[in-house]
Amino acid sequence: MSQTVGTQSIQFEQAPYIQSSASIVGTKEGEGPLGKLFDVVGSDDKFGEDSWEEAESTLQKEAAVLALGKANLKKEHIRYIFGGDLLGQSIATTFGLMELNVPLFGLYGACSTAGESLSLAAMAVAAGYGDNVLAVTSSHFASAEKQFRFPLEYANQRPLSATWTVTGSGAFVLGVRRSHLRITGITTGKVVDYGVKDSMNMGAAMAPAACDTIYQNLTDFKRKPEDYDKIITGDLGTVGQEILIDLLKEKGYDISGVHMDCGIEIFDSETQNTNAGGSGCGCSAVTLSAYILPKLEKGIYRRVLFVPTGALLSTVSFNEGQSVPGIAHGVVIEHAA
Repeated sequence: MSQTVGTQSIQFEQAPYIQSSASIVGTKEGEGPLGKLFDVVGSDDKFGEDSWEEAESTLQKEAAVLALGKANLKKEHIRYIFGGDLLGQSIATTFGLMELNVPLFGLYGACSTAGESLSLAAMAVAAGYGDNVLAVTSSHFASAEKQFRFPLEYANQRPLSATWTVTGSGAFVLGVRRSHLRITGITTGKVVDYGVKDSMNMGAAMAPAACDTIYQNLTDFKRKPEDYDKIITGDLGTVGQEILIDLLKEKGYDISGVHMDCGIEIFDSETQNTNAGGSGCGCSAVTLSAYILPKLEKGIYRRVLFVPTGALLSTVSFNEGQSVPGIAHGVVIEHAA
């Protein structure tokens, strides 16, 4: 029996369970509205390491180990890891997860990597390729600024459209053992390019991809926005949120009543000076783990569509004058009795 629905989606016949999750964040995230919900808030954004990149690797390793502990599993019980980050050649993931000595699929979906890793992990479990798999991703404000924008010492001014890269890592154990959380379907995104060239306006670059994936999910599953308690994007921020809602209205869907954006939830933009909100691989991952999954587990939410969004640029493409394409991956998560 085929599990594919529509043109881009899968509805799992044997839906995998989320057995545990973990969230570790930096100091600024700990001072935000969700600060008390995270498992660990670091007292030092270098997490005891000598460089920002090593700090991000430590974030990933600690989040992975914590998620395994919550699931009462050892690393030997994990068949595969699906992991990624924002850095060149995914070095945060490589060096962070190397010590676990578990088969690794290294991923890059920019800030959509949480959705990509959960999608592939769910597919692996549903297909019988592993009883327990791990999905993990991270970002770090300082390492991202260093790679994509300006050294922190430069102290450049940030436009109001800019988002603040979240320092954090989220890890999720998926498996066949029952829990109150199931991934029942996914909608894999396409690369969408509206020609935006402003790397300081990620919301505008990613909103069209979010629109495309959400529209396709509603079409493929024959659902309406109100069939979800929340449709949750990863890191569009206030600018991208407005664009997304307008784009979907043009397609006949009004999600304004159910839309949530992790980048808006994680910071208080007025008091924390984060402008349009939060972004980065870790933004959606830690918000999902600390804020959204507990509501699903308790039955406050029954079904959500989780849609992390990514801006597919590099320093090379940006310096060569290329536009910033976007991608978004949809994951349907439901409360399981």
